Amino acid sequence: MQFPESWLREFCDPPLSTAELAERLTMGGLEVENLRPAAPPFHGVVVAEVLEVARHPNADKLRVCQVNAGGGERLEIVCGAPNVRAGIKVPLARVGAELPPAGEGEGAKSFRIEVGTIRGVESRGMLCSARELKLSEDHGGLLILDDAAPVGIDLRQYLRLDDTIFTLKLTPNLGHCLSVFGVAREVAALTGAPLKAPRIAPVPVGDDSALRVAVEAPDLCGRFSGRIVRGVDTKAKTPAWMAERLARCGQRTVAPLVDISNYVMFELGRPSHIFDLDTIDGGLTVRWARPGETLELLNGATVELDGKVGVIADDSHVESLAGIMGGARTAVSDATRNVYVEAAFWWPESVAGRSRRYKFSTDAGHRFERGVDPASTVEHIERITALIVEICGGSETRCGPVDDHVVRLPTLSPLTLRVARAAKVIGMPVTQADCESAMNRLGFAWTSSPGRIEVVPPSWRFDLVIEEDLIEEVIRLIGYERLDAAAPRGTLVAHLPSESRRPPARLRQALADLGWQETIGFSFVDERWERDFSAHGALVRVINPIAQNLSVMRSTLIGSLVDALKVNLARKATRLRLFELGKVYLRDATAVAGGASVAGVRQPLRVGGLAFGAATPLQWGEPERTVDFFDVKGDLEALFAPLRPAFVPASHPALHPGRSAAIEVEGRRVGFVGELHPRWRQAYELPGNAVVFELEAEALMGRAVPTFVPLPKQQPALRDLAVVAKKSVTHQALMAAVEAGAAGVVRASTLFDIYEPKTPVPGIADDERSLALRLELRDDAQTLTDERIESVVAGVLASLASRLGVRLRAQ
Repeated sequence: MQFPESWLREFCDPPLSTAELAERLTMGGLEVENLRPAAPPFHGVVVAEVLEVARHPNADKLRVCQVNAGGGERLEIVCGAPNVRAGIKVPLARVGAELPPAGEGEGAKSFRIEVGTIRGVESRGMLCSARELKLSEDHGGLLILDDAAPVGIDLRQYLRLDDTIFTLKLTPNLGHCLSVFGVAREVAALTGAPLKAPRIAPVPVGDDSALRVAVEAPDLCGRFSGRIVRGVDTKAKTPAWMAERLARCGQRTVAPLVDISNYVMFELGRPSHIFDLDTIDGGLTVRWARPGETLELLNGATVELDGKVGVIADDSHVESLAGIMGGARTAVSDATRNVYVEAAFWWPESVAGRSRRYKFSTDAGHRFERGVDPASTVEHIERITALIVEICGGSETRCGPVDDHVVRLPTLSPLTLRVARAAKVIGMPVTQADCESAMNRLGFAWTSSPGRIEVVPPSWRFDLVIEEDLIEEVIRLIGYERLDAAAPRGTLVAHLPSESRRPPARLRQALADLGWQETIGFSFVDERWERDFSAHGALVRVINPIAQNLSVMRSTLIGSLVDALKVNLARKATRLRLFELGKVYLRDATAVAGGASVAGVRQPLRVGGLAFGAATPLQWGEPERTVDFFDVKGDLEALFAPLRPAFVPASHPALHPGRSAAIEVEGRRVGFVGELHPRWRQAYELPGNAVVFELEAEALMGRAVPTFVPLPKQQPALRDLAVVAKKSVTHQALMAAVEAGAAGVVRASTLFDIYEPKTPVPGIADDERSLALRLELRDDAQTLTDERIESVVAGVLASLASRLGVRLRAQ
């Protein structure tokens, strides 16, 4: 929000300097981000009138001008501006004047005007352009002033250049301060200076015509006011005072009707729109757009609409984006003679985010999505009409009655302010008189009882919702500087994390200890990655993606890891162990909104990893080989320890058939591991096999707390068994069968040899192989006897036979 100090002081003029006023605004919650002069320092420049213009005798592009400098003084000045002519009033830098430096930077020096001779003609001063005075970048010619400008007056005084431009950095809850009057209202409350509210008198009605208007969407528009004005002159010139104020608010002049609408928006905070009445077909309807409708906007863009965007339409076309921007078809032009002035209250939630969908933002949308006073639409219509009549009016100008459609306005629910609660929240003593004084200064309606104040928020304050909002207003007006600067005191109690939980940081450290390096990827990814690597069919799309290739939320980490692999390969990294700990986003009808969660979307934490290249760093101790499934499986077993995960053959769309497995813990599937499918290796142009895994982080975070176990007093007994089993029997099934027959005595079992004969061997069929097992037996209560050992071994063999068809190999 940018505005000139002089405009602010017309509404409220506290006895404070510019710096003091800026400090008071900042301490009142309206941060003054920047203060700068309206014009750079210069002096000796006056308003002058060009009386005569003659050709220079020695130069074709120069003119010799006779200039009235005021007080009867006539000067001869040589000028090369293309727009110099007799009768205009322009800035004159008299001899001895100092102008702003032509260059930029600290070393630039001001420019002093001296008597000079230009091509044989003496020049006693200089006629100035806006650029030479550093008032704008316009260098097309002299700065032509209004015909009513008094000759001889100091230019700084005439243009009110000794002004300061305030730039405020407003938080989203301060929508009521997005106007000069809104800021003045806050200044009056903060300083106690009187507020001079603008007096807006009704414009006489000279025409009884009205435009047919229907509001079909009360959830879009709560109030719609409008008026017909006939016989306007759109070729009129925007007054200098209005153009000056708009420029100091950062708004360029466009055309008088547009400038009037913008001026009232900066003055009173309400965006409005002026339609060319003769281009409206029938009447206007306020409604939600229909899918497939399009609208060409004032900025030249054509947008496609849907049912989530509000519009103003006539009987045949959509004419405006509600609360955001008008359409090109009904825009005013030099040919416009009759207009329709509209001012409405749009519900903030119906405007919020709509302009960003079309990749632009407007001053109107910025204000409406924060809330604009619904009670003053008619008043603002009168203000706009009065300016139209003043600037663009004539003998044929006639105004119709204001047509006001009140549909549904915000409910002003009373809020209770408890004085004791205010003192507790603020942290300093606050009396009921302090609270009542703050409400009075803010202009709120209130009633009080001992210890309580009932406040009805005004129609322009959309940010007052809970009691703490009122408490904030109290301390703002009392002054934050009165708060005690002492640090708060309290008892801190350390909350130790549970030993049965492994925090994410420890999980990251465990993977790093195993030689893996962490990557961090975007949560929104390329849709192709999801289709290639995800086992979840339903995509979670981003409504307004920051890039076309980041249009969906990821449901797997594999795409991000493959992308990180490609980035590293492009930089000549050949051996990689990458992992990521992050959320994925899964469609789930049972998921409810809460915190950062979105209804219908579940966000579990996952751990993903990718291994590529050599299994070990280059060394002389063992031959180089490529990382494989079992290398990664070993790291995962170390990561899960002391849990023993099961690796069950399974398929996954991202993985190689037959070289992938599901990971189960205590019978529950928690992830997968395997080689990347050859199809994706080729599609993503990878020079070798990559092994990937993805796990539920929760399965790795829970762990058993270690407990003390005394050293065993008994010696273990070892027994080796040679058994014959089908080649289809897995190691996991074999160990499970041994454990089932262990009778609590077998402490460990190890498969230490596999024999698959190349030629027929008696007792071993072609689909069988010989396995060597070592059993470690121990009973902590008593010494094992041979008879008991033999009984336990027999139980293990029986379990192997009954479960897997495994038999003892004949000697």
